[in-house]
Amino acid sequence: MHALKLISTFLKINIQMALAYRADTVVNILLNLMWLGWELLSLNIIFSNTDTLGGWGLGELISLLGVFRLVNTMMMALIWPNTEKFNASVRDGSLDYTLLQPASSMFLVTFSRITVWRIWDLGLAITLIVVGINMTGGSTSLLSVLNFLLLTVSGTIVIYSLWIVLIAFTFWFTKFDNNVTILQALLDSGRYPATVYPVWLRVIVTFLIPIAVATTIPLQALRGELNLIQVLLFFALGVASFVLASRVWKAGVKQYSGASS
Repeated sequence: MHALKLISTFLKINIQMALAYRADTVVNILLNLMWLGWELLSLNIIFSNTDTLGGWGLGELISLLGVFRLVNTMMMALIWPNTEKFNASVRDGSLDYTLLQPASSMFLVTFSRITVWRIWDLGLAITLIVVGINMTGGSTSLLSVLNFLLLTVSGTIVIYSLWIVLIAFTFWFTKFDNNVTILQALLDSGRYPATVYPVWLRVIVTFLIPIAVATTIPLQALRGELNLIQVLLFFALGVASFVLASRVWKAGVKQYSGASS
């Protein structure tokens, strides 16, 4: 309950900040629509020369694009705006004020800044998923939808955990400013199904740096390609990644010396 009150407070503050720059919000939404059009045009060009890509059809790739945009929305709404603030606060010692608050420092660092207009992306992403599934002509069961939602949340947690680990390195390496750039570069591999990559790279993006867990895997669940054991395995991966990230964060906080040292 306390966490929900904090999120509500952060939302109110960030909404007020967004309303102070209404023109920027409108321009950003228009640019976002432009990029979406470019992504769909790129898929259309690809499928004008082939019927499938890695065994996936056009409708399935559009659905995958929707899942990718769901995860990417979290990146753009939370991770990007908070990373710059966090990196600066470690260098100048202002993180002290966050650590002194009666709440989880990891929680505060995550939600202090929210790019509110990115909520628009959620509607676009859901629309792409629904349109893509309809284009494939396949039917989805209630169980498949539930598995999809479960693994989408789990996959998002995996990406979030990767982010926590990367920014936690700033505690040890103060000039580690390219942490999120690395994550964004890795996340771009999730635009396409893991099956388009060679086996060695498929193993990397699924298990070692599990980007596919956040994009390809949830859609496979929606298509009914995963059994119960596989769903539970990938969900457990999300839980394990969060636990590991929390421990790395706590170790980093202990390493942090503060402004007064």
